[in-house]
Amino acid sequence: MRPRHAAAIGLLFCPLLAMRPAMAEDAQLERLGWLAGCWASEKGEPGSVEHWLPLAGGTMLGIGRTVKNGRTVEHEFLQIRLNAEGKVVYVALPSRQKEATFVATSIGERAVTFENPEHDFPQRILYKAVGEAGLAARIEGTRNGATRGIDFPMKRVACDPASSP
Repeated sequence: MRPRHAAAIGLLFCPLLAMRPAMAEDAQLERLGWLAGCWASEKGEPGSVEHWLPLAGGTMLGIGRTVKNGRTVEHEFLQIRLNAEGKVVYVALPSRQKEATFVATSIGERAVTFENPEHDFPQRILYKAVGEAGLAARIEGTRNGATRGIDFPMKRVACDPASSP
């Protein structure tokens, strides 16, 4: 092959090679696509929800709201993305607290576990799909020397504001 042709072919494939790492990184995040959508708490008051936008631009964005006695008492801004080391992370910014990052330690077919052993509570966040319309979310860890776990069962709901609870 002539050097000139080799250079031309190299120029054609350079953009494809540059996209390859991003595509591989997105593949890790795409495994969590089942989480995208709107989820309502099965035990909480109407309006207690967690919404996840589908993957775009290398990030899944989420928001959570807890309603008690007809008022929002907690909210949380969430991200699932890759960190600088290429690991899948869950970044949470809960109301009245500092941002915390949890690293994915297990990504299964329709389940994921994130951990941060240095965080006060929780140290572990788990999501697991339950059938086609259920989501079992759980936080676990140690607080004041005692091991705790809190379950958040949710069901898929329409994201249309007119039909949300």
